[in-house]
Amino acid sequence: MILFLDTSTGNCRIWLGENSFEKELNRNMARDILKFLEDSLENIGKDYKDLEGIGFFAGPGSFTSLRIGASVANTLADGLNIPIVAIKKEDEDDDWRQKAFEKLKNNENDKIALPFYGRDANITKPRK
Repeated sequence: MILFLDTSTGNCRIWLGENSFEKELNRNMARDILKFLEDSLENIGKDYKDLEGIGFFAGPGSFTSLRIGASVANTLADGLNIPIVAIKKEDEDDDWRQKAFEKLKNNENDKIALPFYGRDANITKPRK
């Protein structure tokens, strides 16, 4: 089974086979994303060992959310020794999950999913 993960917004979206799950995590994404994934797997009677590949939505999107999602996806792919592909959205009609599925089906493996923010990060300058 392939895990598709989109953390480009405050809502974390997960697809596992024909099942999809979405949860608003916002500022708690780093703390709650793994629990959400575990609950989603448990909901369909599966476990991490059932994952055969990961398709990660690389962006554009929220700087912090994408970094958290990439960290989780990369750690899972490495720990489970499964392939990972990162897909960035290039136009409105873009079906990133289909592109990820095709790449995984063709035995492609990015090894590391890097986030694509779509613009420079907005980093606040220190006051002092």
